[in-house]
Amino acid sequence: MEAIQRLKDSCADSKAYARRWKETTGGRVIGTLCSYAPEELILAGGALALRIVGGSGSISKADAHLQTYSCSLVRGALDDALNGELDFLDGAIFPHTCDSIQRLSDIWRMNAKTGFHLDVVLPVKLNTQSARDYMTAVMRKARTDLEGVLEQTITDEDLQTAVDTVNGIRSAMQRLYKLRDDRPGAIAGSDLHAIVRASMVMDRNDFLSSLALVVDTLERKPEPGSTAAKRIFLSGGVCNLPDIYGVIESAGGAVVGDDLCTGSRGLTGLVDTGGDPMDAIADRYARRAICPAKHAGITSRGDDLVRLAKASRAQGVIFLFLKFCDPHAFDYPYLKSMLDAEGIPSLLVELEAQTASQGQFRTRCEAFMEML
Repeated sequence: MEAIQRLKDSCADSKAYARRWKETTGGRVIGTLCSYAPEELILAGGALALRIVGGSGSISKADAHLQTYSCSLVRGALDDALNGELDFLDGAIFPHTCDSIQRLSDIWRMNAKTGFHLDVVLPVKLNTQSARDYMTAVMRKARTDLEGVLEQTITDEDLQTAVDTVNGIRSAMQRLYKLRDDRPGAIAGSDLHAIVRASMVMDRNDFLSSLALVVDTLERKPEPGSTAAKRIFLSGGVCNLPDIYGVIESAGGAVVGDDLCTGSRGLTGLVDTGGDPMDAIADRYARRAICPAKHAGITSRGDDLVRLAKASRAQGVIFLFLKFCDPHAFDYPYLKSMLDAEGIPSLLVELEAQTASQGQFRTRCEAFMEML
């Protein structure tokens, strides 16, 4: 499909795409390190939000600033910055998330030459009214800070336009995720992988146009025949890794849902319209699916995982963690225990972006599918 190929081409080299976009439009490019970065505010400011999901290759300079047991996302991103791979950025936004990203922010500010630097210190606890009020105050400050570094006013009309675009993307992605759940063979895993990556790279209006075309076309296609593939749900924080969907499919599985950091966690949940846009944006970030660096109840992540796995009729869950990702590792024992209590088998795979072994991953997936 031509629209899918356009998305694949755009995300094949995200840095080259961002450079071309900047040269063509004269706009500004802002690097983000987490799905909690306020994308609506960046878009309203006329800038392109570029998700930095790791490094371009082997690490050479970052180890002078970070311990080698920091995750590959943090080390790879810093290495790219120190090597000048991100010199086209006009700035970077660091949301308050895991300890590694927070400390990376300090190191980045002092050593990386990537334009302005903004910290968005979001609340960790999200299930109280005071936390919601604080979230709103943080987002309003982020708006003011962005206006300052971009040297322009972000009006409520700008915000509403940005909200409409981002809501359009999330609505289309929800349709795509439902299609994958209902008809796992309707879209190849590698195509979905490319679409998700493109959502973090492309001009959001261009992406929405291509995405809508893809979803409309897929919904009109005849239903594929039944498949014997095992229904698999993915959980974790996969970032800059090879296309793992193809490996799972070749092992006899079909991914029918996920709560990945670079997946549905940041691509679902709409901003309410009709009221104050800043209140609505803050509310969406407070009630969206949380990550391990946030808190909304002792078992909230486990409750959500079990609910989503059951809703997608998953026969098994594969946890995909970056090596040395402590927040996900801390949550894993109780998540597995809750799945076990519901009779849902699971598999834990730790991956390293720079040394991902698809052969080993394929072998483990094949064994898991046989067990199912």
